Amino acid sequence: MPTIALLQMTSGIDPAANAQTIVEAIHFARDGGAEMVFTPEMAGLIDRDRTRGAASIVLEDDDPVLAAVCSAAARTGLWVHLGSLAVRRSDGKFANRGFVIDGTGAICARYDKLHLFDVDLPTGESWRESAAYVAGDTASVVDTPVGMLGASICYDLRFADLYRALSDAGATLLSVPAAFTRPTGAAHWHILLRARAIEAGAYVVAAAQTGVHADGRATYGHSLVIDPWGEVILDMGEPAGLAFAEIDPARVAAVRSRMPVLQHRRAIPPVTIVR
Repeated sequence: MPTIALLQMTSGIDPAANAQTIVEAIHFARDGGAEMVFTPEMAGLIDRDRTRGAASIVLEDDDPVLAAVCSAAARTGLWVHLGSLAVRRSDGKFANRGFVIDGTGAICARYDKLHLFDVDLPTGESWRESAAYVAGDTASVVDTPVGMLGASICYDLRFADLYRALSDAGATLLSVPAAFTRPTGAAHWHILLRARAIEAGAYVVAAAQTGVHADGRATYGHSLVIDPWGEVILDMGEPAGLAFAEIDPARVAAVRSRMPVLQHRRAIPPVTIVR
């Protein structure tokens, strides 16, 4: 069975330091027998000071974190799902973009976060991702050594239709890199991830940010791997670090045979409202 590695990070405001953490983890993952590494959302930069952070957000071709990760993938032969980076688009706006990188260091797929996190929490925290970022307009599934990977990012987790589309398109593994806040993580992280696995009969891999970051924000951690039956097979808790899990392709086939929900999906008819 193929082995994957999850990197749980406390990314800061220095892209070079974050890149070093990721590159070192890729080498440790290779030494630990992994075939693919998963990193969290915003692995290269977390900075709530948008004026300061904007200076480090560059075009994809100029991004030093992406270049370092591609180089490490090529040196180790490992695939990497770089959960996401903040990148500058050609129009000058920003995207929250994930990358699937193969063992030669080539970028196989990109995914820009579809659903942007604009919320006011009871704790007083207020987040307006759309003030700086543009939502994506495509979804993707890519063939990897550990399965057909359907990409998503963080807040996407709350929108089940995306995961239905990904599993309909052949995904057997759903990746959910994240930087969940502590209040929303404690309330909903495990529940929603297990639901997505059960609905799709697929593995869910969710590499997360954790701890208190240099910009002052705090994230929930608890990077998870969940099997197609909804069983949690890895929970990293709160410490930053690297952990490993096995992915069993036969488990996907067995669960989907036992509970053939993908075959039973139907288009939902128009809803009748009765008052």
